[in-house]
Amino acid sequence: MSTLVSKKNGAGARIAAILLSVMALNTSPGLAHAQLRGHGGAVRAIAISRDGAEAVSGSFDTSVIRWSLRKNTAEQVLRFHEGAVNAVAFLSDGRIASSGEDARIALWKRGESEPSIVLAGHTAPVAALSVSPDGASLASASWDRTARLWPLARAGDPRVLEGHTQPVNAVAFSRDGSALITAGYDATLRIWPLARSGPTLATTLPAPLNTVAVAADGEIITAGADGKVYLLSTAGEIRGEIAAGASPIIAAALSPDGRLIAAASIRGSVAIIERRSRTLLRTLVGPGLPVWSVAFFPDSRTLLSGGTDRVIRRWDTRTGEPIGAAVVGAPEDPLAAFAGDHGAELFRACVACHTLRADQGPRAGPTLAGIFGRRIATLPGYKFSAELKKLDITWTPETVSKLFELGPMAYTPGTKMPEQRIGSAEDRAALVKFLQRATKQK
Repeated sequence: MSTLVSKKNGAGARIAAILLSVMALNTSPGLAHAQLRGHGGAVRAIAISRDGAEAVSGSFDTSVIRWSLRKNTAEQVLRFHEGAVNAVAFLSDGRIASSGEDARIALWKRGESEPSIVLAGHTAPVAALSVSPDGASLASASWDRTARLWPLARAGDPRVLEGHTQPVNAVAFSRDGSALITAGYDATLRIWPLARSGPTLATTLPAPLNTVAVAADGEIITAGADGKVYLLSTAGEIRGEIAAGASPIIAAALSPDGRLIAAASIRGSVAIIERRSRTLLRTLVGPGLPVWSVAFFPDSRTLLSGGTDRVIRRWDTRTGEPIGAAVVGAPEDPLAAFAGDHGAELFRACVACHTLRADQGPRAGPTLAGIFGRRIATLPGYKFSAELKKLDITWTPETVSKLFELGPMAYTPGTKMPEQRIGSAEDRAALVKFLQRATKQK
């Protein structure tokens, strides 16, 4: 849903300028081990190299940044995707992979400003990536309700895995590479044996699922909309559950030693869980905004988190404290003026994609300034899908309420808006009342 970034008309100069500004921010004296700043939108995805020397991040601002974690500098800023970057991964040969809402997967060689390979085939946003243990395959999960298995060592068509009835949000390989595990909005976790003759196992959980990881002993970790972390056997049997918080979990990571789970919530906190004892050890409290991504260092103690405030933070998971100096001049909370407003708190999940004032412009989604009385997909300067332009909807308190009652995919087919519903009529009314006040043009 974000604005198309042209690769022509001086794009190279703009990228160079961005890179210089990012490096200046992160090489200032006294900021050793400080947070990393450089993205212009929420940090949607983070991956760390096996040796802990590098990280790669993807953002709602459509960019991918390769970071040196030893120097705390941006080594490269990459722009290719025509929308938010939802997932990133390091390949075994040093390349990186990125995917996003444009349904494409880009493979990047070090130092090159354009992808060496683009994998196309998905028909909806690609939400997650996973590299096979032998480095020969890349798995992708998409909102087109499929997962795909792409060969990396040779050119070839992907293997398409079909069975989910709703968007697939997460994917991971088993540790021996014999199976692929997917988790989706349909609240099912599926285990796909990669020997074509094997049956697929499916487990239904109590809520839509957003994330999946696999421990060395084969245990599967998944989490989603009900704020709980579930642990399953290699056969998909539920072994345990841990309440990480009261709000949806939108990202999770497993420490390399398999001991800790980091579960990030839409309310801006990260629960640190000891996996074997099923114990909530502590909660990392960040900027109070959605935390979209987490990744452990090889030491299994240090954690990176990325959120809506555009900052990548380091945490000591044993103490629960951030590592490094606080960033001066971080963006202020856009909802600070609405403290105590229930509708504003409900809107907090939306600030990653939408602004409230016209002078703030679009993010991954269009600005909501002046939305009431406007026909869908008509805001000047924003690239809407062809499907949305065909809909006969004018935004009113009633239609906005209906959007969250039915969900974006049902009410506005063709949207790239993350699927979310508000079941309570009172909550929907509070959100609409807030939007009427906050989006009024001055």
